[in-house]
Amino acid sequence: MATLVVQIEGKKTDYPLQEGDNLIGRLPDCPVPVGHPTVSGRHAVIHARGGEFVLEDVGSRNGTFVNQQRIQGRVKLNHNDAIRFGDANARFLDPTVVATAAAGPQPELAANLQTVAGLDVGRVTVSEEAAATITGQVAGAGRFGVLDINPEAKLKAVLDISNSLAGTLDLAALLPKILDTLFGIFKYADRGCILLKDEASGKMIPRAMRHRREDDDSTVRLSRTIVGKVLSEKTGILSADASTDNAFSGTQSIADLKIRSMMCVPLLGLNGEALGILSIDSQNTLGQFTRNDLDILMTVAGQAALAYENARLVQAFADKQKQDAELEIARNVQRELLPTRLPKIEGYQFYASYDAAKAVGGDMYDWFELPDGKICLSFGDVAGKGVPGALIMARMASCVQSTVRHVHDVVEAVRAINDHMCDGKLGSRFVTYVLCVVDTRNHEVALSNAGHAAPIIRRADGSVERFDQELAGLPIGMMEDYPYEAEARKLEPGDMVVITTDGVEEAMNPEGELYGTERLLELVTNGPAEAEKLGKRLLEDVRRHARGHAQSDDITIMTFGRNPADA
Repeated sequence: MATLVVQIEGKKTDYPLQEGDNLIGRLPDCPVPVGHPTVSGRHAVIHARGGEFVLEDVGSRNGTFVNQQRIQGRVKLNHNDAIRFGDANARFLDPTVVATAAAGPQPELAANLQTVAGLDVGRVTVSEEAAATITGQVAGAGRFGVLDINPEAKLKAVLDISNSLAGTLDLAALLPKILDTLFGIFKYADRGCILLKDEASGKMIPRAMRHRREDDDSTVRLSRTIVGKVLSEKTGILSADASTDNAFSGTQSIADLKIRSMMCVPLLGLNGEALGILSIDSQNTLGQFTRNDLDILMTVAGQAALAYENARLVQAFADKQKQDAELEIARNVQRELLPTRLPKIEGYQFYASYDAAKAVGGDMYDWFELPDGKICLSFGDVAGKGVPGALIMARMASCVQSTVRHVHDVVEAVRAINDHMCDGKLGSRFVTYVLCVVDTRNHEVALSNAGHAAPIIRRADGSVERFDQELAGLPIGMMEDYPYEAEARKLEPGDMVVITTDGVEEAMNPEGELYGTERLLELVTNGPAEAEKLGKRLLEDVRRHARGHAQSDDITIMTFGRNPADA
């Protein structure tokens, strides 16, 4: 949203501009009240229509000014325009304007710099120019320039900035502090700015700015050719008199700002690549920077870049610790969503285990007690791991609970769950899912499969069979109103049902070999006849196969069946 920043007696107030007419004046009923004696009761209005903003004076006594020019009629506002209502200063900010310093022919670009650590709002402009004529330059020659040139001055400058930045690990405070220190080293400096490369876009973005005198224009204008040369060649550039230097011949406003001298140097990272640039300029006709000043600035910039990288690494480490702590909380929350105990029914055994591949995962299991001695078992695998999978798993678990408590038929329940998850618009994600109801009185299991691998039945005589994969429907969340089906099987004493997620069969060892379906069926065939022992034996065998190799998927196992002692 576009904003009008009003400054009165050093205090800044932001007024978001709404669509329509935004009246500005001294009266308190104005949407933008400006309480200054030189401002009329109803002074001006900003018309906001479809992303365009037009300023109009409405008969004020002391006039309305845009960039120091008194306006007549309506004037279209541009990002970062300086506005004055009488003697009250303001600035128009439009966040839709994005700063860039990319090379290549472009119109003049204005990059707004919001208030940072007490610095005034200002802007950095990268503009086109004629063929640049540079009066002096210093090659990178390492992070700290050529140390045998004026070593005493360099050592003092490095010590000054090292002492100034010592212990500063906050990036927001570090960059302005660098500029403050430079103003102490270079007494003639009037304006300075730091631009850093945005990691995502690769563009140069203004991050800090300082000007020595509050009443001066805070705008810093940089030559695109110079910026490009500094970044590509890692070279420090000196323009001894910017008002006459050909490097600025295409920018008349440079002469208006009376810039007499400027220096621009790269901020080089530990790998030798440019993190950004540092620029300072002077308006003092007697304070032109020299080649020696440029060499000292290159040295200081090396130390400043080192301090910035250290602060960035510390911040990244702190962010990582915070992220790890939040993931640990998420892990605990997800564990709490899983049942803390399993059914205890005479003549039946139940077991389940969950092993996430990452801090949090996308597998789930649950159970519910139904009337007439029936037990409902829920088992699913979200397509996607980590935090996205965990979020869908949490929603799926909640949906299952609210559905199964009221709908006891497996087919109707799965259809209701699917329709609800389809309404949630999961995008490309889905859930393979199994819902079954175990009738412990009639010893029968009714199962509906939504895109999951067919569960295994190990009979008491040691034979192994699977539920019919042909009856498996689409995964949950793929198609609304899908006609799911159910399959019923009798459970004799000693019969056991095994359900696993694909993390079991896809578990990989260091040689790249998968655990596989054949090994899974072999273990179920020859494993213990008790549900808990069989589930634990399977998990141990998967881990033995992986031999410590990182999991690519969550491993979840559920086993249940009739007590073999009843055979």
